[in-house]
Parts: sequence; structure tokens; C-alpha cells
Amino acid sequence: MNERIVSAKIQVYTLEELSEIEKNLIKLAQEATERAYAPYSKFQVGAAALLANGEIITGTNQENAAYPSGLCAERVALFFANSQFPNTDVQILAIAAQTGGHFTTECTAPCGACRQVILETENRYNTPIRILMAGSEVIYGVDSIKELLPLHFDKSSLIG
Repeated sequence: MNERIVSAKIQVYTLEELSEIEKNLIKLAQEATERAYAPYSKFQVGAAALLANGEIITGTNQENAAYPSGLCAERVALFFANSQFPNTDVQILAIAAQTGGHFTTECTAPCGACRQVILETENRYNTPIRILMAGSEVIYGVDSIKELLPLHFDKSSLIG
């Protein structure tokens, strides 16, 4: 048997250590949590995506009583950005969450489906997306979704 070790490079920040645009994106993601439709889980997620043209798109999670029919904040933001600005890459994606009226202490990472969509968006534009996952006490950052999805499935996986 062989063994491989897969690791991820994750930066750990305080808010003060981020650039002004990164701070603003986290603020917009936090504000977006207020618009989330999460009557079942009470877990409100917001995302803010900075596009190469300077546009900022926000998204929120949208739940449904038939749970698989809902959509995460990250995918709402990315799908809207891709549909409205189909030739513009996403540079930074900030994510924040709250529950019970308080932001989560630890950061909220994208779910598996969102990781796959972020990967597809990176590949679509051939540009890595910086991801900021904000908690009230700690912020994690990665320079590409590939850090969170090292054994990823993409178009190369479809070729024998």
C-alpha cells in the first residue's frame, strides 16, 4: 500500500489584517445574511463576490421545505454573477453566517456542492478565486478553491 498526504494552505486573519476591499466584502456578506431565507435551519449565510470589472454581487441562502430544493449563498452569488456578467471573472468571494442573531464565531466554509461550483467558475475563467470565510473571531483565507478541494472533479476527469 502507498499513501499520499494531501494538505491545504489556509491563511488565518483578524479583520484588521485584511485589505479595505476584503473588509468591505466581509461586511457585505455579513449584511447579506439578514436577507437570507432560512426559516427551517435558522442558519443565515451571505456571500459577496468581487468581479474583475469592480461589480460586487451578493447572495444569500434560500431554503425550501423540500430541503434539496434550496440553494446556498455562494451558488446564488456565483450563478447571478455568471448570468449577468458572463465574460467577467470572479476575483474574491467572501462568506459569512449567523444563527440566533449572532455571527458564527468560527468561519463557515463552503459545502461540497458550492466547492464544486466555485471550481467550475475558476476553470471557466482560468482564474483562481480568493475565498474569505469569516467568523466573528477568525477569518480563513485561501487563494483558490483547490486548497479546499484538492482531489477535485473537473472536465479532465471526464476524459478516460
